[in-house]
Amino acid sequence: MAEVILYDCTLRDGEQCEGISLSLEDKLHIARRLDELGIDIIEGGFPASNPKDIAFFKAMRETPLRHGKIAAFGSTCKKGVAPEEDQGLADLLASGAPVVTIVGKTWDAQVTRALQTTLEENLRMIAESVRYLKDAGRTVVFDAEHYFDGMKANKDYAFACVKAASDAGADSIDLCDTNGGCLPHELDELVDQTVVAFPSQQFGIHCHNDTGCAVANALSAQAHGVVQIQGTVNGIGERVGNTDLLTVIADLQLKRNVPCVSDAQLASLTSVAQYVAEMCNISLSPHHPYVGSSAFAHKGGLHASAIARFPEAYEHTNPEWVGNETRMVVSELAGKASLIQKAAALGFDLEAQGVDVQGILDDIKYRESLGYTYEVADGSLALLIMRHLGHHEPAFKLESFRVIVDDREDTGAYAKDAMSEATIKLHVGTERFVATGEGAGPVGALDSALRLAISTAYPEIAAMELIDYKVRLLDESQGTDAITRVTITTADGFGSWGTVGVSENVIEASWNALVDSVEYGLCRKKARDHG
Repeated sequence: MAEVILYDCTLRDGEQCEGISLSLEDKLHIARRLDELGIDIIEGGFPASNPKDIAFFKAMRETPLRHGKIAAFGSTCKKGVAPEEDQGLADLLASGAPVVTIVGKTWDAQVTRALQTTLEENLRMIAESVRYLKDAGRTVVFDAEHYFDGMKANKDYAFACVKAASDAGADSIDLCDTNGGCLPHELDELVDQTVVAFPSQQFGIHCHNDTGCAVANALSAQAHGVVQIQGTVNGIGERVGNTDLLTVIADLQLKRNVPCVSDAQLASLTSVAQYVAEMCNISLSPHHPYVGSSAFAHKGGLHASAIARFPEAYEHTNPEWVGNETRMVVSELAGKASLIQKAAALGFDLEAQGVDVQGILDDIKYRESLGYTYEVADGSLALLIMRHLGHHEPAFKLESFRVIVDDREDTGAYAKDAMSEATIKLHVGTERFVATGEGAGPVGALDSALRLAISTAYPEIAAMELIDYKVRLLDESQGTDAITRVTITTADGFGSWGTVGVSENVIEASWNALVDSVEYGLCRKKARDHG
């Protein structure tokens, strides 16, 4: 059994990061990836805040997880309201999540100024809410909001809040550095006092990174008796972010010999970091600890020459242990093992087929230098591998396409009535097809026209649905001339897959990703038909 409990709040606190918005499909994919990583508790969001989160919890009830448990997040009952009459608590139970996390105030000033209630009423809200959820059979986590500020201002009241939650049966009381202002030496003392005062209670830690100390604070809290560690993938979150849970996992396992996940799961750390970054449509810093592309990169000269003879001189740990690799900036080293493993997951045994693995890897790296990424584009990667294997024959050949955007009413900046029309000319075998489709946007119109053009030859396309679409400017300083990367997620009732397209023209990039989505969908159908 792991000596720490890993609690991920990427899907709730992480999504509150400015500029990040996850679709339902994004959240479902990330939840499954976190489960594969070995995360113990995966917080899914507010079940009553929006239809997307309600749909998420409904979908997760039907999604078996290998390891993790889903948590629903909310708050204590409202002032003056009994827990059994509180709609927020009812929504938490209705979510079906086996773990329920509720946040409550522990700083006296927050109680009187933010909640505008009495200190005694706040204690009632905490105790009765926890007891009500425990009586309903849930694992209950109490997030002690502003705990360290509360301890500094009024230790007795902060302790009273902890006691109220503990006496009511909270499974874990997670101490929150809500505004991220605590430094490690302050946090150590306050955690020590709390753990000593409540020796039979399990505690957790939830830190924000406003002073740049979130990871250090989480590690320090664990060393001082905290069991449950909350954080997000890549540290995303409000303001400057949360504890980076991936860095914590690596630090605990590789530096303190504290087991968190299996060795194989640890080796997926880099791919998980990149996967979630792409899902969030943000760039993972190349200088990110452990998982960044530059985390184990070396330029020419002293470092590069020393690495060959004595890697430990400039690498604090083996990059392979976290799924990364040593990289020479002047000549990148090949990651053949990673490619072979990824190809196997997609159904290709590269070693058995005697293919030029290095050739495929070189092609991938060249394409990545142009802006492609394959972390969330398994469909495009599979097609690339199939082309190298000589196993792929395009389903159709494009002759041309044209897209027109028509806005007939002059309604200014709030116009919502623009329509797009796309005409496609293509060849399937010896037959030529011409089709015109409409959509609210140009990509929807292209998708519609493509379906019409090839539906006779490939009726199975009717089962494919475009469910997500993301656009990313790779060099924002170039403005509208920047290289654009488009990623598309498609589903067919048997699963979903991602594809990618890159171009200076967003429509062309979208078309490339769209073609890959259809080509790979047809390949999936063929594979199912042939067992």
